[in-house]
Amino acid sequence: MANQTRKVIMITGASRGLGKALTIAFAKSGVNLIICARNQQKLNEVALEAESYGAEVLAIAADVAESRDVERLVASAEAHFGQIDVLINNASILGPSPMPFLLDYPEEDFAEVLRVNTTGVFLVTRRVIVGMLQRNQGSIINVTSEAGNVGYAGWGAYGVSKFAVEGLTGIWADEVSETGVCVNMVDPGEMNTEMHALAVPDCDYELAEPENIVDVFVYLASDEAHKINGQRFRAQEFVRESGFGGSY
Repeated sequence: MANQTRKVIMITGASRGLGKALTIAFAKSGVNLIICARNQQKLNEVALEAESYGAEVLAIAADVAESRDVERLVASAEAHFGQIDVLINNASILGPSPMPFLLDYPEEDFAEVLRVNTTGVFLVTRRVIVGMLQRNQGSIINVTSEAGNVGYAGWGAYGVSKFAVEGLTGIWADEVSETGVCVNMVDPGEMNTEMHALAVPDCDYELAEPENIVDVFVYLASDEAHKINGQRFRAQEFVRESGFGGSY
């Protein structure tokens, strides 16, 4: 079993974009990591980079919306590290690109986006939170979107899935409000990622780089934030306005 003096952080959807940026940011700060995505090769590349900063990394390919995969992922993580201190539910898919209006949205695509983006958050949280409740300590951070807070035409199943994630976050937070576990959500804003390029192919304005908006996740994973529960953070506003300089 790994050294338990370090916090253990699980990040889903860690093979690219924000998930990769979070993995590297946390690796630089002396934590141990469990990262997952569906592409093992890309995941291994991220793990190798994170390990170069001294982190111990467990990289496991998994579909977060499949119960058996989730059980294998979390059981392997708990067997290796003993516990999971922080869970970041980041894994998501966009759906068809260009995104059709709901009137023309294919039923199978609609179901698949909700399966990954919403059911995945539910399944991973449900499995990880058991250990957190037993220890009466832990932090869960769900990645949402402005499209999950405002109904935008053309954002289809992705927007619907993020509205659901916000609902899940609020319900989980209320259900654990008398415990030492915290459940919050972060809207990272528009970022320079492959997903954004698919969603807004004609984008003509400047976008944030994922590695530049990780501070709010660092904050919510820190001991300083252990009493914050059920809140929605805008990552880019946090970067501009906060003076956070805490440790893990």
